[in-house]
Amino acid sequence: MTEEPLKHLQTINREEFQNNLLSWFSREQRDLPWRRDQDPYKVWVSEIMLQQTRVDTVIPYFNRFIEKFPTIDALATADEEDVLKAWEGLGYYSRVRNLQSAVKEVSEKYEGIVPDTPKEISSLKGVGPYTAGAILSIAYSKPEPAVDGNVMRVFSRILSIWLDIAKPASRKVFEQAVKNLISEENPSYFNQALMELGALICTPTSPSCLLCPVREHCQAFEEGVQTELPIKSKKKSARKMNMAAAVLFTEDDRVVIHKRPSKGLLANLWEFPNFEVGNSSSGRKQLLDLMEEEYKVDCSLKAGVVTKIQHIFSHIVWDIEVYVGSIDSITLDATDLIAVTTDELEKYAFPVSHQKIWKEARVGILQK
Repeated sequence: MTEEPLKHLQTINREEFQNNLLSWFSREQRDLPWRRDQDPYKVWVSEIMLQQTRVDTVIPYFNRFIEKFPTIDALATADEEDVLKAWEGLGYYSRVRNLQSAVKEVSEKYEGIVPDTPKEISSLKGVGPYTAGAILSIAYSKPEPAVDGNVMRVFSRILSIWLDIAKPASRKVFEQAVKNLISEENPSYFNQALMELGALICTPTSPSCLLCPVREHCQAFEEGVQTELPIKSKKKSARKMNMAAAVLFTEDDRVVIHKRPSKGLLANLWEFPNFEVGNSSSGRKQLLDLMEEEYKVDCSLKAGVVTKIQHIFSHIVWDIEVYVGSIDSITLDATDLIAVTTDELEKYAFPVSHQKIWKEARVGILQK
């Protein structure tokens, strides 16, 4: 790999850069629950939660999750249904399934102690280079790079690196930059400070350069190009899917739900019966036909859409028309549909889209 992207490294006074960054972090760091100790398990949980999710959203989930599963062994031995329920609303559920799988391995193979070497920790399911580096540096004070989007943005500007940060190959360049500048004495604070700098000061748009503790080291600021960096190619636009969902009640006012397959999108979560429909103008008829075809059941749906829900994933967009209807509970016996009371619904883990469906459907029912 060419050294050209890192040509500005030699202009940085390493010791001054570290001191400026660490002094700022000591003064300005946010009081976050996973920073109150350096328990590797808590650092691990927080880093998995923070993938694709904002800090403010994560805090209450983290506190509840740690209260319910305070140790490696507690999570390793927990029922998956309880774990998914504790994660409900955070999305990207493969994260927590991988976390529990990896935690089980730590419990069995490493006597419940999170490994502290790059090779061992990187072998755990769902632990990529960033998560491994974060745990090793923050919890174990090992001078390992932890390069996420924040860190790549910060160093794109500091070192004027004009590489596309969306390309996996670019990460190696930024990892090398961190290795060159990381504090050997306090790698935990150094990596956290970089993340904090990216979150609070060196933001994607309108960076607060006048408040930046390392502004004097920043090549992009000196060149006046800080708003042009980082370079990041756009993702492909998400594919839209027209969906129709049914909130069906039995004669004794139970609600019909079913469990998604154990593999794939939203695996093992519960949901209301739903299907992709080609044309939303005939969604009700298609939904009735598909219920009969898929489950061999007859149900009736009230005329008209109760509500419309849009849910955006990273790669697809669900536009869901929601209908309300009824079904004879006897016909459920030969299907994988189950009927539960509205109180019992609270025990099941639903994806956010179907939490929205239930919330909106209840309002729609009450208004009719």
